[in-house]
Amino acid sequence: MIHSYEINGLTLQTGDILCTRNGKPDILPGEFWRLIGQLVPGDVDHIAIYLGPDGRCIESGTRGVITFTVPGDVWDSEALVTQRGLLLDQLVGAAYPLEGRGLSADEQAAIRLEVAAFCLQQIGKPYNLTFLDPDREEAYYCSQLAYKAYIRQGIDLNTGLSMESLPGSNRIVFPQEIWNGCVREVADPAAGSHA
Repeated sequence: MIHSYEINGLTLQTGDILCTRNGKPDILPGEFWRLIGQLVPGDVDHIAIYLGPDGRCIESGTRGVITFTVPGDVWDSEALVTQRGLLLDQLVGAAYPLEGRGLSADEQAAIRLEVAAFCLQQIGKPYNLTFLDPDREEAYYCSQLAYKAYIRQGIDLNTGLSMESLPGSNRIVFPQEIWNGCVREVADPAAGSHA
């Protein structure tokens, strides 16, 4: 079933991607995550995939591939700390991988269902620290999970973004390139004090 939900003024459907920036000001663990985020190019350094129903999402983070549920319609990473394994981040916006591709409503629905099914099959797999190997299937990093779910549907989210200081880094699927490569919408900071 295709689900819809709203978080910080963003309308999401199953398979849409929430893009975040690591860190949370004014608390020490948040500053730690902000520093980790500085290692990733761009303003977006983590992603989660909306599944539904309600605020249910999936990501690969510190605890590997897990689901978590956003309580209410405001992104509040502090409220999600126990579900997400101490990951603190701020919502930047949503990326819509199916928009602008000329797909019919039926084609979009079929892809959304396949993306969700693939992601759910990965629950419990560990975090992939081998970033240069996005084709691994026994472990996933956050944007690799979305990449692998969509590439099976003929949609390549790897745009070839690279870091000059790291040869071969164009193989890495960076969260920023998912943000840049999709139709996207910035979250409404006024939609909640925890954005």
